[in-house]
Amino acid sequence: MAYAAVLSLAQTAGKVILDQDRYSISRNKKQQIRSIYEPFIFLQGFLEDFPEKANIVDGRIRDLAYEAEVVIESFMLEEAPTHWWTVLASKSKFKHQMRKIRAEADSITREVMAIKNNSSDAVQLGDSSVAGSSPSRLAPVTKIDYVVGLHEDLLEIKSRLCGESPNLQVITIVGMGGIGKTTLAKCAYDDPLTVQQFDIRAWVTVSQDYNAEVIFSSLLASMEEFNTESSEQSSESVFKILKGRRYLIVMDDIWTTEVWDDVRCILPDDGNGSRVMLTTRETGVAAYADHLSPFHKMRLMDDDQSWNLLRQMVFAHQDCPPELENIGKEVARCCKGLPLTIVVVAGILSTMDSNLASWRKIAQDVNSVTVGGQCEKVLSLSYTHLPHYLRSCFLYMGGFPEDYEVPVSKLIRLWVAEGFLRRPKGSKTLEEEAGDCLEDLVKRNLVLVTKRKFDGRIKRCSLHDLMRDLCIRKACEEKFLVNFSRWKAQNVTKLISVEGKNNLRRVSVTPSSLPYILKLYGLTIHTILCFRGISVENMLERFRLLRVLDARDVYVSLFPDELFNLFHLVYLAIYIHGRIPSAISKLRNLQTLILRAANEWTLFRSHRICLPQEIWMMPQLRHLVFCGRLPDPEGRTASGLNNLQTLSIVSHAMCSERILRMIRNLKKLEIDCMDSRPGDNYLNNLVHLRRLEDLKLRSSFGGAFCQKDIFTFPRMLKRLTLSRVALPWDEMTIVGSLPNLRVLKLTHQACKGYRWETTDGEFPLLEFLLIEQSDLLHWITESSHFPMLKRLMLDDCWQLAEIPEDIGEIPTLELVEVKGRAKRSLVNSVKRILEIQRGWGNDTLQVVA
Repeated sequence: MAYAAVLSLAQTAGKVILDQDRYSISRNKKQQIRSIYEPFIFLQGFLEDFPEKANIVDGRIRDLAYEAEVVIESFMLEEAPTHWWTVLASKSKFKHQMRKIRAEADSITREVMAIKNNSSDAVQLGDSSVAGSSPSRLAPVTKIDYVVGLHEDLLEIKSRLCGESPNLQVITIVGMGGIGKTTLAKCAYDDPLTVQQFDIRAWVTVSQDYNAEVIFSSLLASMEEFNTESSEQSSESVFKILKGRRYLIVMDDIWTTEVWDDVRCILPDDGNGSRVMLTTRETGVAAYADHLSPFHKMRLMDDDQSWNLLRQMVFAHQDCPPELENIGKEVARCCKGLPLTIVVVAGILSTMDSNLASWRKIAQDVNSVTVGGQCEKVLSLSYTHLPHYLRSCFLYMGGFPEDYEVPVSKLIRLWVAEGFLRRPKGSKTLEEEAGDCLEDLVKRNLVLVTKRKFDGRIKRCSLHDLMRDLCIRKACEEKFLVNFSRWKAQNVTKLISVEGKNNLRRVSVTPSSLPYILKLYGLTIHTILCFRGISVENMLERFRLLRVLDARDVYVSLFPDELFNLFHLVYLAIYIHGRIPSAISKLRNLQTLILRAANEWTLFRSHRICLPQEIWMMPQLRHLVFCGRLPDPEGRTASGLNNLQTLSIVSHAMCSERILRMIRNLKKLEIDCMDSRPGDNYLNNLVHLRRLEDLKLRSSFGGAFCQKDIFTFPRMLKRLTLSRVALPWDEMTIVGSLPNLRVLKLTHQACKGYRWETTDGEFPLLEFLLIEQSDLLHWITESSHFPMLKRLMLDDCWQLAEIPEDIGEIPTLELVEVKGRAKRSLVNSVKRILEIQRGWGNDTLQVVA
């Protein structure tokens, strides 16, 4: 993990050398820092150009880079004018440390030069397609048939799901990790026949570390549209919703019989053909859930199925070059029929040049590690073949809980805060570079996409259990991150004794691991990821170099005073009660600030959440997420928050021209207009946000207030969500005229009136349209009014009688979906459009109604 360490050091040293405003130090000290900066930049280039040779010196480079960064950051604490603690290093000591680090860096540099000179294939290594490929080299994501080898299994599961038996039945899928249990269950769950069969479908992932109440809450959340009454007991609410309805409940990844004991009592058997589907690795659990029904045993793939899956994953719908077919089949055989192994190896092959030499090398590697049939060693190959700039991004995924669906917005902000990313070229932002890295990991089949946004971008992602195990083990071996939730007490104690004072950089903690965290040598810890209620109030003082503190789900009554002494803090997410003090501005390096408050909507409505004036003194801020008011700068002459990209959720009253000009580079904005009054024209000022791409505008408590003259949207908008704003349908031209709009969501009575008639020239680039909870009666439109539309979703449009048949003529249209409350005539009109299009030979259009 030397590359991530060197990249982080280079960024830290570069900021100290170049940023005179934040780091006011003498020219002599800057020269000392520059003396180590230069050799590490050389070493960074070596790691990029010679990935296969880097293992020889990787550990030494990593440890030295960690040591150098700690020395520089500790020295900066001494130089920061507001710090009160004991000076960590005298200036003479700093000079001595810099000389020592420079000497060791020079020693490593000489070794590296010898490695480069002795390498007969330096050019080939420098252009390596194995470990140095960029995201742009990878094949585009294509819809692939992931059910290769599962067709018979799928037919059997579907026949049991939709069978004639009226009794509640439990269908259990059992098999080893990575064999495709979840894939099979998901295919059956999403099958149109299954969707039509059941009134309610709900999916919950259980995992090893389960909590019954969390399961009940997850089930209830997935049935939200049926939940009409409040109850303190989520289990009781789930039972009431399921009672009398035909339902399908999927419980994925069950490890113990206790899970079934906890859940069985809330699943009514009303003799209406309801079903429960379980996946598990444990045969005993499968037999326990329903001893009268046979469980479905997953089988390993045969050689033909293995090759078909590998070929599809590498080449999608293209043909495999004939010269690679035999070696490809050999690679597939080496995977021993385990689908996860095949998919991971395919991810490696998809990043390489399609030539015989490259594929033979992979065949040798796979064969050498599968002699004992160990899947873990094959998965390790996927890490070995990762380019260095992606390894830190991948290993960071091991810091999240098992089966945790990571919000991509959060993951990207964390990666940026950690300094994992290379400086992007051109106008691309660090966040966009991070998005490319995530897409790269997905294309390599290392990270799973659990949910995509309507425009195809990834919204949530996760890791397969076996991949997560690899991630956690590698992260610990590389001294990159320790996830204490997977360590037994005796192993944690041993780890702390060995690593506690030896560059342990990042920790992921839960309440059970808190005692061990307090024993760590705090000076090397740069990141703390907190989950499930761990207290941070009395432990921050020891972690003085903390850069990332993710405690969004950790409730604290007041901001701890020691928090404001964390000079190097870049990312802070915290669950807070009470006011935000002006001392927040002492965090001069903060880029991401996420504040979650108890009863935040009540406080928001009563105008009790407002950031202090000093927020305008934090120019490094890139993302500001809270629920409240941004203060008026009151004539402040500062240049503003020019780096700010994300701001949510704020009162519309902050949209004065003066404020918006001070956040003029904003890309994403969410506004609540619940206290708007007739005549307010704040929203006209949005035109000053000329880089705004994503806008959410809502009124949490409804109320018709919007008029045409108070809406003026920036022309760069790509995504727009309107909720409860009561914009008249006949004024939708101001939205339709936006030239770059791709996604439009109209939710919760966003528009008022009963008739919407569109005109030519509107919505020229719109790809996705959602109308949700609307009393729209008549929609008059033509295909030319939505020339680029791909997906149309109508949810709870209970009065709409039909959609025009001309909608089906849109050449780009892929999906029309009707759900929630809907008239039979609306459903019939959608099905009639499908029939007409099928008659014209259009097999692309899909309808869900």
